[in-house]
Amino acid sequence: MTLKTKRSGALAGLLLAGAFALSACTGGTASAGSTDKPVATPSGTANDVTALRQVSGTAKSRKATPNTGDWATGSDGTPNTADPAVARRWTELRVTKRGDLGKVVVNGARLTLYRFDKDDAEGGVSNCVGECAKTWPPVTVQRGAKVFVAGVPFDKVGSITRPDGTIQLTVGKWPVYRFAKDTKPGDIKGQGVGGTWFAVQPNGEPAGAPQEQAPEQPPVAETEQPTTAPSSPLTATDMILFDDANFSDNGASQGIAGKGCVAVARKQITSSISVRGTAKLWAGPNCTGDVITINGDVLDLAELGFDDKIVSVRLAD
Repeated sequence: MTLKTKRSGALAGLLLAGAFALSACTGGTASAGSTDKPVATPSGTANDVTALRQVSGTAKSRKATPNTGDWATGSDGTPNTADPAVARRWTELRVTKRGDLGKVVVNGARLTLYRFDKDDAEGGVSNCVGECAKTWPPVTVQRGAKVFVAGVPFDKVGSITRPDGTIQLTVGKWPVYRFAKDTKPGDIKGQGVGGTWFAVQPNGEPAGAPQEQAPEQPPVAETEQPTTAPSSPLTATDMILFDDANFSDNGASQGIAGKGCVAVARKQITSSISVRGTAKLWAGPNCTGDVITINGDVLDLAELGFDDKIVSVRLAD
């Protein structure tokens, strides 16, 4: 389905009434079924045990407050403002694709995030301070800030305490930074600088470097219709469905929550999903027809042969 067709469909559809109450970024707690849960960094490591309120989905899909967090910009058009309390209220860690580099992590302003090879990830130490931190601004948040996560495994997100006492986010234990010369989405001018700065992948590894990784095992499409409860328990209680791939905010999104089989309000329009846990996706109503099982976020459903096919989903009972 073309983007134009999707957007036209988005205008015609309505969100599933009462199914999903999205939480705002300021005050209050998430509705039932939300994955807005305090997650402390692992004990026994050098990471600061700061509760980060990780929330599945993007800031836009979760209706973050305008002009705060990663959307708060300074005179150069990039984060942060002169008011750290506003800029550090929340941040976003979203996976997208950057050409030959493949999957990299970006923030809510869609600016590339980087790691520094001279940091001590195991020791939880950032070695970019002073003038270095002006060129490579660390991604900092206030204690208890929301971190919107789409594509980065929740257990890869953590934090350290910098020498000045601020809290810096980590991905795969590596402190993450922006590059001052990246001023618009898609910029990746910091890649490879000094042979020590690299865009960060969702597992914390440097983008563009050879990696020995086991091949990903995509969900296997099933054609049978189960007549009993799934053999493996489903754990997801809610999800965000994005019209476009890569959790793109250029299109629309819709929230799904509930128990068991849940109908999708805007059908056959989803290309990526942010979800914590295991769920089943069905191509027919009432959880019938072709089905696949997913465990965690899906960047592009086309890779699984399920793009624009979802009509209903099965969540944890």
